Amino acid sequence: MTLYNQAESNVRKTWLLISGFLVFIILLGWLISRYFNSPVVLYIAVIFSVLSSFVSYWWSDKIVLSMTKSRPIEEQDNRELFHVVENLCIADGIPMPRIYIMPEAQPNAFATGRDYNHAVVVVTAGLLERLDKSELEGVIAHELSHIKNKDMLLQTVVVALAGMVATLADAFLRISRYGRFSSDDDNRSGAVLALLGLVAAILAPIAATLIQLAISRKREFLADASGALLTRYPEGLASALEKISNDATPMRAAKNSVAHLFIASPFRGRQSKSWFSKLFLTHPPVEDRISALRGMRV
Repeated sequence: MTLYNQAESNVRKTWLLISGFLVFIILLGWLISRYFNSPVVLYIAVIFSVLSSFVSYWWSDKIVLSMTKSRPIEEQDNRELFHVVENLCIADGIPMPRIYIMPEAQPNAFATGRDYNHAVVVVTAGLLERLDKSELEGVIAHELSHIKNKDMLLQTVVVALAGMVATLADAFLRISRYGRFSSDDDNRSGAVLALLGLVAAILAPIAATLIQLAISRKREFLADASGALLTRYPEGLASALEKISNDATPMRAAKNSVAHLFIASPFRGRQSKSWFSKLFLTHPPVEDRISALRGMRV
């Protein structure tokens, strides 16, 4: 498989996942609305999710930078890093993002921001210490690919959809304690619908989380492919991922809410290799990413 086919395949699979996500939400909303014989709960959940999405979209970068204690730098602070980012942006045809340093010894990096003009690339102090120039270029190219592929916008949409599912499910379970709003409680079909509603409300947040994480993993594969295309040297990123994954240094600021942003999971040594646990990973297994990169032809 060539680099171009890899990127095209991941894009198709991602949009299929999103389409399935939307259908899933519509079916859940319909089921809950039928159960209560009222669309009020659905309307409230939609409004709440839209407002949450609006806040996360406009201020997510500031929130993340504050949580990770990242600080901005200028060209004179680190000329090599600044020039690597600048050169890759020129080659990729995107505006120069702001550059931040995260005061962590663990080698890692992430990108955030709502669009090209508000993008931020963050690298840890440990990353700058451990990677050579070609590896650093591979990591920066990966993060710039997230920006160019508009992954931040996509992730915001997916998080909003997942939030909507969780809100609907929680509202259903809470209100169901007080009984249904319709008058056919003793009707057999009503009992079946109630059972289906309860099962859906319990399983929906889990399913939504799995879909969200699956999309996040697909975006990592796509950013790897796009980054390798930008540098024309997949080995640089592959070697960087090896160094990052083999470094056991813990991250003090590691949090579940931002773990999916990093190029590799910040939770070192806490992830099982079983197939079930892989469903809940924020990133694809590093060995799979390295294998894909080294199997690409550019």
